Amino acid sequence: MVTLALDTSTRTGSCAVLRGDLVMAEVPGDPGRSHAERLPLDLMTALERSGVALADVDVFAVAVGPGSFTGLRVGIATMQGLALAAARPLVGVSVLDALARASAGAADAPGRVAAWVDAWRGEVYAALFGDGLLVEPPTVERPQRLLERLQGTPTLFIGDGAAVHREAIAAAMGPLAVLPATLDPLLAGVIGQMALALVGAGHRPGPADVQPLYVRRPGVELLRETHDHR
Repeated sequence: MVTLALDTSTRTGSCAVLRGDLVMAEVPGDPGRSHAERLPLDLMTALERSGVALADVDVFAVAVGPGSFTGLRVGIATMQGLALAAARPLVGVSVLDALARASAGAADAPGRVAAWVDAWRGEVYAALFGDGLLVEPPTVERPQRLLERLQGTPTLFIGDGAAVHREAIAAAMGPLAVLPATLDPLLAGVIGQMALALVGAGHRPGPADVQPLYVRRPGVELLRETHDHR
């Protein structure tokens, strides 16, 4: 099966074409241009490099977030249009799940993985995984609060949020922080692999079923902020 995958959760993002689990082409975006300016041309470039026609695509896959709201809306809308026109399934994949999957090949990786996506304003979208399973659900918090809970156990950090806050991670975690050489990997290929596995398991959502993943602050923090502003 041929899968066309797109990630617009970050300014750069990426798109990929896969045949089965094999990534035939993975193309990073130009961060100097918006996703609206680059799509669907980036997708066509990936198809051309892999020697695959759009009509040959069996599965469409897209990052649903968390990440750039505008980027996610543009990416999802683009893939919804393509999947609808082709009458093919469109599978949405969490960027945090994709980051955890991407970390699996890291050398000397501990069992615990902290996936961080930059949420700007000094915050990150985060989820914690243990041995490939979700341990703490997605949240959006300041890195310092997250690091307080993570201290004491070896943890691999991955994602553009980890790249932005690398110094804070190193200061708080010391030698227990595992920081891969590539903290912000391209994710379209991984997203395509995850989507294909879901389709193989019988998950074949229609284009309209895919919606952005918005992560909100924990209720206790929202309550604290409300009191602080009174």
